[in-house]
Amino acid sequence: MALESNHIYQYSLLNALMAGVSSSGIPVSTLLTKGNQGLGTFVLMNGELLLLDGTCYQLLAEGKIRIASPDDEVPYCAVTQFVPEHTFPHITLSQKSSIDSVLSDWNAHSKNLFISYRITGSFASIKCRTVKGQEYEGQPLSELGKSQFVAEYEDVRGTVIGFRSPEAWQGFSVAGEHMHFIDEKRRIGGHVLELRDGVVEMQVAVVGNVHVELPRSERFNEVNLKTDDEGLKKVEG
Repeated sequence: MALESNHIYQYSLLNALMAGVSSSGIPVSTLLTKGNQGLGTFVLMNGELLLLDGTCYQLLAEGKIRIASPDDEVPYCAVTQFVPEHTFPHITLSQKSSIDSVLSDWNAHSKNLFISYRITGSFASIKCRTVKGQEYEGQPLSELGKSQFVAEYEDVRGTVIGFRSPEAWQGFSVAGEHMHFIDEKRRIGGHVLELRDGVVEMQVAVVGNVHVELPRSERFNEVNLKTDDEGLKKVEG
């Protein structure tokens, strides 16, 4: 069932990924009914998920990309039916932190709300990571981050999908900025670690409604879920 515009649907918790809970999830076919853009991961944390205009992409290590199958499973995601409230038609993002500055200048009264955004344009460079997938059941995301595939792409055009989450929601999601990138030819992408000199259009919307679905699996309810703030900051960049 589709949500209202600019609501967030989230499946599971980031703390669950940190605890290695990723052996099952909702099918991509269900995710596609929840919105038109979003991010997440796939079963066993095999790559990054990016939903853009109704197509769900699996961003894999070594820079490979595939369109996800309807029955592929998603153990964690955040999705929204994005309708921009404001568009910056031509701005320059000197670095990743520039995004937060733009959002704060645009709406200084949304510190404790979520903001979703879409950024489209060219970048002098953008550094992305993709997690290669669990090597054993229950392997935590913090450990996977040590062997993640990292690539820096130069003079590239594409789209960044992201959310800014309040600090108080760390562990529920990624506090601060969380964004994934895909190039315009749909050949490369990943979780954004750094960017430089982006000349872009930026669309933004404030989100005050979040709908959470928690897994009912035995694994989810066995583990001791807690927030590893330091570990999250390291693995999420």
